[in-house]
Amino acid sequence: MTPERETTRERTPAGATAATRTRARLDQPRPPRRRFLPEYDPEAFGRLSERIARFLGTGRFIVWMTVVIVAWVLWNIFAPRDVRFDNYPFIFLTLMLSLQASYAAPLILLAQNRQDDRDKVNLEQDRKQNERSIADTEYLTREIAALRIGLGEVATRDWIRSELQDLVKELEERADGHHKHVVFPAERSHGRDVDDR
Repeated sequence: MTPERETTRERTPAGATAATRTRARLDQPRPPRRRFLPEYDPEAFGRLSERIARFLGTGRFIVWMTVVIVAWVLWNIFAPRDVRFDNYPFIFLTLMLSLQASYAAPLILLAQNRQDDRDKVNLEQDRKQNERSIADTEYLTREIAALRIGLGEVATRDWIRSELQDLVKELEERADGHHKHVVFPAERSHGRDVDDR
């Protein structure tokens, strides 16, 4: 056996339990399988079905369908017998309307299913957005509560004003009652009083 033939031929395992069938090679892609049904793009087909469903739900479709049916009936009643293609019971018209309805119903259902899928995605996005908004609101609420607690320890303008008014009243009472030397806070000892906070 020549070396060229040996390299092109697939090797089979040797031994008493070795299988005689050929093994699939893992270093090469599989050959494409034969498909008996035609291939199509589901997204393009879905978009087409939505367009058809939208058209079927318009007044324009109803008007055109009425015009076609009336023309069909009038033609098959008043036209010469040689050119009529559907006589009085209008069996062919009934067949055409049934065919149109049998295709319209699945197309409308397909369009509704696609819309339901989009609605689910939108609802999921809205739910996540609501969760983020709730988390942000809770965070802001905690921050505002912390600020309020912090501001409770800070001297506000009204508190300072009320303290000054109390001090003025106390000074006026001392001046009226005792006629003594008034001691202003600056003349007090330079040590810090705990109550001054």
